Amino acid sequence: MNTVAADAIPLRKRTAARLTPLAPFHFEGTVYKPSHFPAPISAFRDGIYWQTMRLGDDLLGVRMEEAGSTHRPAIDVALYSASPLDQERTAAALAELSWRFDLAVDLSQFNRDFESDAVLGPVIDRWRGMRISASDSLYETLIIYITLQNATVRRTVQMTEALLSTYGTALEFDGQALYAFWKPKEMARVPDQALRDLKVGYRAVSILRNSEAFAVAPHLEVSLRGLPQDEARRRLLALYGVGPVTVDGLLFGFLHHFDALNYMPPWEGKILSRIIFGEERSPAETLEEITRRWEPWRALAAHYLFEDLFWRHSRTPIPWLQELIRL
Repeated sequence: MNTVAADAIPLRKRTAARLTPLAPFHFEGTVYKPSHFPAPISAFRDGIYWQTMRLGDDLLGVRMEEAGSTHRPAIDVALYSASPLDQERTAAALAELSWRFDLAVDLSQFNRDFESDAVLGPVIDRWRGMRISASDSLYETLIIYITLQNATVRRTVQMTEALLSTYGTALEFDGQALYAFWKPKEMARVPDQALRDLKVGYRAVSILRNSEAFAVAPHLEVSLRGLPQDEARRRLLALYGVGPVTVDGLLFGFLHHFDALNYMPPWEGKILSRIIFGEERSPAETLEEITRRWEPWRALAAHYLFEDLFWRHSRTPIPWLQELIRL
């Protein structure tokens, strides 16, 4: 069991269900992203994935395991809760998981367009049906993005663990101990100095301002899901501290806009240029090449290349990548 907190809330009620993604589907590549920094909110081991989920007033533990194949996919899901879930709450949790992991998306055109591409084709062959993964809510994802701003991976891990251990809720289920995020309205009441004492620095203002925004507009997240990309971008940019790079990440990773890659951060650019060109090039040149080759799927193509590299690194360390990660 993971060590999170001695006073973790036990979730003993178990509800079993099954999700059926649209084929093709790659379970492992979808639920586990080696490029993501480690945080005690999810776990993956021996083909089983666990995470926490806050859904309204419900705190849930989620267990997901592959129950099918690439071309006949199915996922066995177990929802753990403190009290029994009724049909409505179960359906809401399953619908949220389906959205976050983009289980209904049709990637057949993406596969057809690029399966013969010299760079992307072999990656598609290895990870056919892999989805993006937004395991957290939009608010929670934004908090993670804030901790990533101008920080090494090590600093981001330190800040995230400090925030979760202080303001998160520890849950214990299915032999796992993981944290669930706080409610926005709870964080909005935290004094600025209390956050700065956790060594998050100037990010305290962004955390508090965005917590206030989501507290007063609890349906903001759902309202963005069906909007055209330009309108969703405009509304996301209205959030405090959200700039072009962050908004690209939210549009792609959470709202499923597969061409939302308009800015190339230097760190990601270094990695992607090594994959595409075999050497480091400028972020602008790297983005131009990604757009030329894989538009209108450029963000998804970059995601496939990125995750494939990190999967290979997790099995056989790649020295130049390890130097960039600095964990």
